[in-house]
Amino acid sequence: MKKQVLLIHGGESYESYEMYLEDLRNAKFDLEEEKGRDKRWRFSLEKDLGSDFEVIRPTMPNKQNVKYKEWKIWFEKILPYLEDNIVLIGHSLGGIFLVKYLSENDFPEKIRATYLIAPPYDEKDADYSLADFVLPNSLEKFENQGGQIYFYHSQDDPIVPFVDVDKYAKALPKAEKVIFKEKGHFMQEEFPELVDSIKQLY
Repeated sequence: MKKQVLLIHGGESYESYEMYLEDLRNAKFDLEEEKGRDKRWRFSLEKDLGSDFEVIRPTMPNKQNVKYKEWKIWFEKILPYLEDNIVLIGHSLGGIFLVKYLSENDFPEKIRATYLIAPPYDEKDADYSLADFVLPNSLEKFENQGGQIYFYHSQDDPIVPFVDVDKYAKALPKAEKVIFKEKGHFMQEEFPELVDSIKQLY
């Protein structure tokens, strides 16, 4: 039986629909960036892990204007397909989504490990809105059921402030921090450090 990996991608959230529309109006379209999106590491993760692994990459609703309640509804439709000893990965907003969900809800299967790649913690040091992606006061439930917890953050991340990884470390002292210097917001084509870490779990 293949080992399951569930990967939740990132997205953007806004306090209001008008703020979302304004951001759309001001955004610049980059054709080369659009062409390169499907070359990012999350699309090659299953190939890089090998035939012993199955990577589930659901497309979460409305990723350009994310609402936590919508993601929660869709996420729970995936749960019946998951198996014991699953590995969870959340990139950016997908990371804070997993922390929030697992802090407030019981997960139906045993989690082997949770990898949080550049997850935002709050809005205090950021230029963006997290809207309803607000973490509860205690992350104890997440810590108890999240398996081995890893935080991956890069010092040159232009989107999620580097201080956020220290906020998570304070809230989750048992988690392991893996710090990079030049990976930005982890949009690269390959992620061998993550691949090797997942393989070493088994």
